[in-house]
Amino acid sequence: MSNASKITFGLCCMTSVGIIGYVHYKQSYDRQQLHLGVIRDIERQERRKAENVYILQQQTELAKELRRQELLRENDT
Repeated sequence: MSNASKITFGLCCMTSVGIIGYVHYKQSYDRQQLHLGVIRDIERQERRKAENVYILQQQTELAKELRRQELLRENDT
């Protein structure tokens, strides 16, 4: 084999190994990003749930206050 063919073969092998390595790296990176997306979605859902519970509590307190005020008005008349 000539030197040129050896060099060409070596470069082709190194390029192939580099491409395969990059594809594996990119695949694991993409999986990590997808997993982080799921975690962020779960955190967002929990925050929304907590906000909804807080709003519900506020509405319940406001409804109780409104009932008290209505009872006071009925008793005054």
